[in-house]
Order: sequence, then C-alpha cells, then structure tokens
Amino acid sequence: MSKASKEFKPLSLAILTVSDSRTEQDDSSGDYLRDAALEAGHHVVERQIIRDNLYNIRAVVSQWVASEQIQAILINGGTGFTTGDNTPQAIKPLFDREIEGFGELFRMVSFEDIGTSTIQSRALAGLANQTVIFAMPGSTRACTTAWEHIIASQLDARTGPCNFIPHVKQIPHVKPVLHIKK
Repeated sequence: MSKASKEFKPLSLAILTVSDSRTEQDDSSGDYLRDAALEAGHHVVERQIIRDNLYNIRAVVSQWVASEQIQAILINGGTGFTTGDNTPQAIKPLFDREIEGFGELFRMVSFEDIGTSTIQSRALAGLANQTVIFAMPGSTRACTTAWEHIIASQLDARTGPCNFIPHVKQIPHVKPVLHIKK
C-alpha cells in the first residue's frame, strides 16, 4: 500500500471522446473532463473526438499509452450495451492490469441516479505501460459522477491510503497542448 503524499502532483492527461455525433462545438462531456482536470491542477496535453470504431479507438489509445508525455487517459463514450458501443472491446486488450473496482464502484454510485439501468454501463479502467486509463459513459452527468466520486481522488497524490500516482510513469513537467481532432 502506498503512502499518500502531502502535496499535489499534477499529471499529464489525454481526453478522448468516442461519439458518432459530437463535435468540438458540442462536446460537453469532453469539455467537462477538461475543465475538471485543469481545475484540479492537472495538465491536458491531448484531446480528440473520434467515431465509435473499435480499431480507431484502439489506435488512439495505443498511441497515447506509448507516449512518454501522457500519464492518464480519460475516455468518455462507447461504454453502453448496444452493438455500436466499442470502447471496452477496444481498450481491454491493451491493459497490463485491469482496475476492476472502477467499474464496480461507478455502477454502485450511478445506481443512486439511474437505478438498475446502471447494469448496462460497461465503464472500466486499467493500467497500460504505466498509464492509467478510465473509460466512462459519454453523458456529462456520468462523467461528473465518475470524476467527482472516483477519478479526481485517485489522481491526487494526497489521497490515502492509496492512489494511482505511484503506478504511472514519472515524467518531467510538460507544457499543455490542447487541440481537438475529429
């Protein structure tokens, strides 16, 4: 079990919106995650919007996992139960370790808001090449639930008794570069 730090350590994050309809102008979930991460003190170094295609998702996430500049990836969208939702199938093979508790806890917290419909959420998380990856539903409400109840504290070195800071790659400070691709 790692000890919590007494100081905040900003991480370099990438945000991926998986959607067949969202654009830079109306990506409220991606905007929320960006704003929440920046407000917490993290750096957003990449941001993209891509269509819900298993291989496109896997390609972008693979590139970010291989990057020496990205320590955490936040993915919103594509985690539902329809045949067009591909995020879990795309990223799970990339994991060195799955973080089972994220999906379990997300569904538990979501139950308060959406009742038994939460069982159709396939939210998941894992570690790949010392990069922590959180995938959540695409609604802004779901992103808020995931960030406020789980992710923010787990990306904060001050959270005890443990958090994910000791498990991510250690990099020198990087300058944020924000851009959106579709």
